[in-house]
Amino acid sequence: MRENLQLGCKCSLFITVSIIDQVKILIILLLLLVNATVEKMLQTRRLSAWLIKIISHQRLNVEHLIVKLCKSTEKNLIETTTAPSAQTQYSSYAKNNKSSLRVNKTTLLENKELFSQWLVGFTDGDGTFSIARQNGTWSLIFKLGQSTYNLRLLHYVKNQLGVGSIYVEKNGNMAHFRIRDRKVLESVIFPIFDKYPLLTSKQFNYLKFKEAFAILSDPTLGNSEKDTLVSNIVNRELPVDYISPIWSIINNKVSDYASASLVMSKAWLVGFTEAEGSFYLVSKGPTRLVHAFEVTQKLDVIVLNSIQRLLGISTQVQFKKAGYFSLATTNSRAIENLIEFFHNTLKGMKSVEYRIWARSYNKHKGDFKSLDSIRNQMRTLRLQRYTLRTFYKKKFVK
Repeated sequence: MRENLQLGCKCSLFITVSIIDQVKILIILLLLLVNATVEKMLQTRRLSAWLIKIISHQRLNVEHLIVKLCKSTEKNLIETTTAPSAQTQYSSYAKNNKSSLRVNKTTLLENKELFSQWLVGFTDGDGTFSIARQNGTWSLIFKLGQSTYNLRLLHYVKNQLGVGSIYVEKNGNMAHFRIRDRKVLESVIFPIFDKYPLLTSKQFNYLKFKEAFAILSDPTLGNSEKDTLVSNIVNRELPVDYISPIWSIINNKVSDYASASLVMSKAWLVGFTEAEGSFYLVSKGPTRLVHAFEVTQKLDVIVLNSIQRLLGISTQVQFKKAGYFSLATTNSRAIENLIEFFHNTLKGMKSVEYRIWARSYNKHKGDFKSLDSIRNQMRTLRLQRYTLRTFYKKKFVK
């Protein structure tokens, strides 16, 4: 006697078998369910295509069908393991991004992982990945720029990395730390920025930079081919709505402190503040000065939204007529949060500015005469410039 047994998995499948073989059919059913579950996780259409193939070959015997199912399931399981989802990638990033160590000057100096996060934050603020062509040769340059007022910060980076060089522009106002040796880029810089992605749109430039590196390092390509491919990379423009892929782990939306801290670490924020943060005193009337903090970005408003959440700032990010986004506050509670957050963390001249600013809040808040004098002191401080020759002879405030 023969019966028709119906198997259902995303579509109708009829296989005519004997009652004796129904045990094998149950095995098929089980494997189909497993396969369907795996496919749902992968969110692909491969199962539908596979079933169409099965329907078109209904003369296959049961044993052959079982083998095909086993192979398909095994393949999907392997693909699930070797092609991690965004959530899996995030788990790895989160593990790297979290640390039980407190972020301060000592741990930033001694702990390689915290320094790496700090460096990524600083680069998000004042770093560039440049692809340049000079005298018929392509150059790849990782560069960090600062006013010579803050030359000490570039020396800190150079000492920590143990590579690179510092040069001062002819006018004496700007200095740059740079690495252009491709072997050093590959062994020192890439491991850091691959492990801790940039949070701003500079991630787009970094990916272009690495792509150009791969092309220029490929011995199978001729010079003409390399020129064409690298030129195409250089001409590739940043999409208007570009957001660093790392934010996709929270669906590109910062809703609270928890979501912000999943992407942005304290070490990153300290590094970014070294580049983009400003501690200052602002007039609120003819005889009133208050403490203020501000950080700005031309792009990447999501970064400012995250900073707002992490620092407990109540004011919203605003778009200025000059064409940039700004996060600023003079709120007393927010200022106190900032004083605590950045205590003993900053490394460059921003550290000096912060200490003057924080001390004046604790000692002279509401005292216009004292605060006016301190504001003038900070303005004068920022006018200082240093050279490579005199740098080590200067005694910096500690």
